[in-house]
Amino acid sequence: MTQRATKTTRPKPASLDLREDLAESTGVGLPGKSFIELITVQWQRERGDLDLSNFLLAVYLMRLGTIIERAFGRQCEERYHISGSDMRVLFALRRGGPPYVKRPTDLFRALLVTSGAITKKVDRLEDLGMVGRLQDPGHLGGFLVRLTKKGLHIADEMVEILAKESVIAPAMGQFTKAEREQVGRFALRILSELEAGGLAEAPADEGAEVTRAGKRR
Repeated sequence: MTQRATKTTRPKPASLDLREDLAESTGVGLPGKSFIELITVQWQRERGDLDLSNFLLAVYLMRLGTIIERAFGRQCEERYHISGSDMRVLFALRRGGPPYVKRPTDLFRALLVTSGAITKKVDRLEDLGMVGRLQDPGHLGGFLVRLTKKGLHIADEMVEILAKESVIAPAMGQFTKAEREQVGRFALRILSELEAGGLAEAPADEGAEVTRAGKRR
């Protein structure tokens, strides 16, 4: 007696089921393959009574920011064993130009973090020889944060890497130069408007002090 071979069916990915269910319920196929397009169509289906343009744009920007932040963090960890947020401290010092010195208050306002967070970042970077502390002549007991030669080298190297190998480079390569410039102007304008409205203030201080030179909490 011959035994029939049974055909095994592999389960479809959950995202594929969702896409097919959505296409069946709406009669509309998704325009592309990305999950963000699925999210868009689902919201349009569920709350088509609203103008979702601002809401969806915020979703896109947050998701884009998450993707970029993860890639940036991985690069910093793999190459220099520091976090992406610590690297941004080096960038903030570097872009100010010589002598590459800033007050802690300048740093936490520029990076939208608390003073306590800046203290911890400076501690870590100082231990690695990437920044140093200087006495602040304008503030009794205060200190300044200075980029060291090692920190300067790392900041410059990382900027060059990001300019040549940015995670968004493959996607941006699909746009013309004029389109890329338009995207840059759009992002700059929306950020300028939000900052002018006071929405880019640093978080409230959690009580950590950043004015005690050389003392760590």
